[in-house]
Amino acid sequence: MRRLAARAAPRGIAEGRTLAIDTGVTAFLNSSHFVDWEDPGTGSGNASWPLLALLAVLCGGCSSQPRAQTVEDSLTSGRISVVSATEADPVLSREVEGFQKLYPDARIQTRVSSSRNAIGAVFAAEADLAVITRELETEERAAAVRGGLELEGFRFAGDAIVAIVHPDNPVENLALDDLRALYEGTLTDWSRLGGRAAKVVPVVQPPESDVTGFFVQRVMGSEPIRAAAEYADDDADVVAKVRANTNAIGYVTLATPRDGVRDLRLSSLKALSYWKPDLEAIYRGQYPLTRYFHLYVRTDGARLAHGFITFVTSRDGQRLVQESGLVPTSVPVRFVRSSPMLSTH
Repeated sequence: MRRLAARAAPRGIAEGRTLAIDTGVTAFLNSSHFVDWEDPGTGSGNASWPLLALLAVLCGGCSSQPRAQTVEDSLTSGRISVVSATEADPVLSREVEGFQKLYPDARIQTRVSSSRNAIGAVFAAEADLAVITRELETEERAAAVRGGLELEGFRFAGDAIVAIVHPDNPVENLALDDLRALYEGTLTDWSRLGGRAAKVVPVVQPPESDVTGFFVQRVMGSEPIRAAAEYADDDADVVAKVRANTNAIGYVTLATPRDGVRDLRLSSLKALSYWKPDLEAIYRGQYPLTRYFHLYVRTDGARLAHGFITFVTSRDGQRLVQESGLVPTSVPVRFVRSSPMLSTH
């Protein structure tokens, strides 16, 4: 397992590319490839497992008394509880299913909440692992220090917030300042952005959701949304409302099916390039509304929690991230340009 840290990514992008996980990375295989996290000075570790297994076989007939079946807390067995942010739950479900298929002695119980509640559950020892859509906030880090908690964080997936409009809306590009003006109510007509003369209908998601929290922080500068808006329950509801209204604009997460609507290109500033929520732009951090999913665990927490993190950040786990419509971040990936076949005539 390796600890992941945010780092600056090289710039540059070509549209029309597909993502592939680099097959040169060693696959996640089995428990013998885990590192035993006991103190090396104690002499305990994975190297002793074959001997323990042999002793278990030799002593199997030493007693006729039945023995209770217990599940060892190890990197591949035991029981843990996980609290996940709502928007990370689909990919988490895939990861849990994949891990438990490999290791049937592992039992991972999950429940869905907000990122803040997920971190709070780990702090209170009510959960072994938190899956959230952001890094720890300053106040959360301070609370961990005050409580003497040692946490480890692992980035495992790239996501993005996508601004969507009706396909008949001629506007294609927006700077974040324009997007902010639409949602603060100071820009109310599409004609000021090169569209038709029509009143803008912003669509917003619940204020307590992670997606709205990110939108308010990154787009609104932590100021509240003040525009007269239409409210939606979730991503799917936003898509439905924008699809039904040529003057609507909304925001959804990257993995949301967006049939019948169109993504806008966004720019951090009007003088800079506009980017689509393209997988490569997200991977390189060039798309302005890129965000990342993280796993947080107590350093001295259950070994199974650490084993699960190893799987999620391995090649096999990252393939499940890709299949969930997100961008792998803990293994090398490459982007292949799709080109039309050349005629031979």
